[in-house]
Formats: sequence, structure tokens, C-alpha cells
Amino acid sequence: MEERTDERRVQFSPVWFEMAALLIVIGLIVQQRALFALAACLLTVIPIAWWWKCTSLRHVEYERRFDKRCAFPGETFEMTVRITNRKLLPLTWLEVSDEVPMAMPLTRGALMPTHIPQVGTLDAALSLRWYERISRHYELECTARGVYTLGPVHFKSGDLFTLFEARETCENHDQIIVYPRIWPLGDLGLLSKEPFGERKAHRRLLEDPLRTIGIRDYHPEDDLRHIHWKATAHRGELQVRVFEPATTLNLVILLNVSTFEHNWQGVIPELFERTISVAGSIATWAAGQKYKVGLVANGCMPLSDQPIRVPAGRSPDQLAAILEALAAVTSFATLSVQELLRRESPRLPWGATLIVVTAIVTDGLAAAILRLRDAGRRMALVSLAEEPPPQLDGVATYHLPSSTPAFQRFGRGPYDATAALQAARVPPSSPYWGRDREVRGG
Repeated sequence: MEERTDERRVQFSPVWFEMAALLIVIGLIVQQRALFALAACLLTVIPIAWWWKCTSLRHVEYERRFDKRCAFPGETFEMTVRITNRKLLPLTWLEVSDEVPMAMPLTRGALMPTHIPQVGTLDAALSLRWYERISRHYELECTARGVYTLGPVHFKSGDLFTLFEARETCENHDQIIVYPRIWPLGDLGLLSKEPFGERKAHRRLLEDPLRTIGIRDYHPEDDLRHIHWKATAHRGELQVRVFEPATTLNLVILLNVSTFEHNWQGVIPELFERTISVAGSIATWAAGQKYKVGLVANGCMPLSDQPIRVPAGRSPDQLAAILEALAAVTSFATLSVQELLRRESPRLPWGATLIVVTAIVTDGLAAAILRLRDAGRRMALVSLAEEPPPQLDGVATYHLPSSTPAFQRFGRGPYDATAALQAARVPPSSPYWGRDREVRGG
């Protein structure tokens, strides 16, 4: 806890000491003990009140607990706030102000505005006995994609007589992630089955012995070199390693955050958000199909100037990593998308399908895609521009203008991510499925 200010309330003034001295003088003159007693009370109460004020905010704890840390727009977070006084001295009054982004309003009640743009405060006034804990429950609504930070917390308290006031700031921060909207590929007009020209191998023609993805019971035809001896000792029967097939398919999404040809022309917020949502929808579908999926974007994280990179993988946390990156990406383009393609293509797995998701297709981007196609890369293009993109030979091309059915519901009406998760065959046991998918609006 760091002390921010230490102000005195108007109830106390140095005149009080002058009054005590005057009472003593008058008491000596008129020989009235009552005046001496009143002066003694003043001189006793003031130091006690000062000490109480100095001690009031010591060992005061503030804790937030959430039912989840990630959600989709329209869902809610249940937040429990616990305030604890861990000392013998009671708090006769305590005011707490917790800074909360205005993009996460209360479903019941309202945040108080502050001098900081887009930041409000969750205010509470209470009293705490010695070693007492109080819990309060709130429900925060997710209105927009983003990575939000709650905190710091400002405390205000003082003495029993409200003569003095102490203020402190606790640098207690919690992070909440709101994923972008995702849709089933069918709602976007993309083919629901193999939309990017990929086909899975129905059997493992070749396995990579360097990549173990699990274990299973030993079969007579298994190679003895693949026995997992530690698992065998643990289970008491022969276990063999299961290797990743070398034919595993790879998808890498290359996201262009620019909505104009030149970055200095600005950004169209609605088009920018739709582009991010399309990239998230494709990543969700690919993860549900057990593809290796990665993300590269010419946008950057807040307070960063480096392009976003999520290497291709299919671990249980891969989709979360991509959606978190898309939740945080800003509209600031660190470089052009064609330059991004040129720099990143040598680093990407050979044989991976590169899907360019962009709000604008320039001549330079089309030429870069054709060069990669001629170099043997599998390319796909998803354009969100109003005008149809050029037809590129050997490149799967999709056009998603603003008239796309999913976009017509963007920003209004109820939104539920369940349909997209079901269509992508994301397992219900995954963390993306909230306990309650009822949403209050888009």
C-alpha cells in the first residue's frame, strides 16, 4: 500500500490548541476545574485521533475473486470483493474506490466517472470491527473485446471522531480478457467442410518419433522401441508412446489490421473489429478440427511496437493463446501486410496453409500472395472489403462484405458464442465454455 495523500478534515484546526490553552488560563483565573477537564479532554482526544488516523489503514486487505477470467462479449463476470481488517483497532468508517474500466459496467448499479478517460470507480462505504471480513458481490458485463485491468484501489478512513482523514492507494490489479466475437463459418458464408482446400489423412502414413502426443496399451504389432517404461512401471502393464502424425495439417492466419491502404488515413473501427472476429472464427474452427493453427498480425499489443506472433500448434491452450492475442491487438500497424508476408513466410512451417484475413486488398498484397503461391506456398485470401477481391489463380478466395448475415447482427441483438463453439466441435470441457451461456445483448 502506498500513501497517496494525507489531508486533515475541516473538523480539526490548530485553533483547537489555542482554545485548550485559553481554557487552562481561564480555569486558573476563575478556579474552575470543569474548564481544566475540558482542556484535558481536548489535549487527550486530539493525539488519540491522530494516532487512530495513522493506524486506521494498516493491515487492511482488498481482494477480488472472479468466477472466470475470460469471456466473450455479452457475457458477464461474477466478481466477489473481500475487504478484511487484520488488526485489533476497528474501522469506524472506511470508503473504498476501485478503478474499473467503463467498458465493463455493472449489471445492477453504476460506476462513478473519474478524471481518467474510460475509467470509473466502484465505490463502497462500510465499517469493520477488529479482524472482520466483509464480502460484496457484483456482476460486470462484457461489452467489447479487449484486455482490461481493474485497479488500483483507493482507501479513505480516519479516527472515531472524524477529526482526521487518511488516504492510501493499494496497487492491487487484476486482468480480465474479453475475447472477440466468433461465428460459425457457415454464418460467414465460408464452406463448413474443408473451406481452405485441406483434406485430412484418414490414417497415419508416417509418424514423427520426436513428438509424443500420448500413451496407450501395448499391441503385439508395436515396436518394442516405443515402449514407455515409466508409464509401464506406473500402470503395471506395457504402455507404448503415441506419436504425432507427420501429415498433421497446419493453418497460419495472417491478420492485416489496416482498414485503409495507408496507415495515416486512420481506421474504421467497425471494419477493424469484424476483421479480428473473422480471424478468431477461423482459428476456432481450425482448433476444433485438430489442426495446428497459428497467428501472425501486423498489429501489436498495447505499449508494444512488435508484430503479434503465435507459433502454430495444437496444444489445449493454443486457441486461448490466439484469442487472447486477438483480444489485445490494436489497430496500429507496425508494417504493411505484404512486408509481413515477406518477412514471416520463411519462418512458417513448409506445407502450412497461409490464410490472409484483411479488410482491404491492395495490388501490393495481391502480388505478394501470388509470389508465395509461385514459391509453392498454399495460400487463401479472406477479404472484408465492400468490393470483391481479384480472383487469384490457385488461391482460395472469399469475400465477406458488410452484407454478410453474421455482420448484420454485429453490435446489436443477442450474441452467443455457443453456436460457433459447437460448429467448430470445441470440446465442452474446454475453458471457453462458460458455466452460463445466457447473454444479455450484443
